[in-house]
Amino acid sequence: MITLADVRDWLKTYGVAEHYYAGKLDNKLERSVGVYQRTRSGSPVTAIGGRELSSYEVKSISVLIHWNKNAVETERASYALFNALLSEKDLKINGTQIYYIRLNVPEPVDIGTDDKGVYERVIEFDLFFKRSDT
Repeated sequence: MITLADVRDWLKTYGVAEHYYAGKLDNKLERSVGVYQRTRSGSPVTAIGGRELSSYEVKSISVLIHWNKNAVETERASYALFNALLSEKDLKINGTQIYYIRLNVPEPVDIGTDDKGVYERVIEFDLFFKRSDT
């Protein structure tokens, strides 16, 4: 199993932001990255023959890049993270083997500014990882 906190801690290793959050961006500090569970539809990964034969799971993630009042700097920061995800190989998160990162957007999505004028962008992706029974 991979938790949002595990994903947050992994994203910290890229050193893009100053602040990282999982589940909620508490203080809305500038230069922050927030990790959220993305809503998915469908059923759990189940192999023919039963769930116990399934070898992988999928975690759907949405990352909010809450940066500053400069649109260009916000775009650059979001692309730094996006490009790092694109080039990732041989990844383990909290000891769990990641088979594949499927980016669900062609680039970081500009969602405008928050109520204080801070620019934000979103990156959505799915993590395909080795299934465990825990």
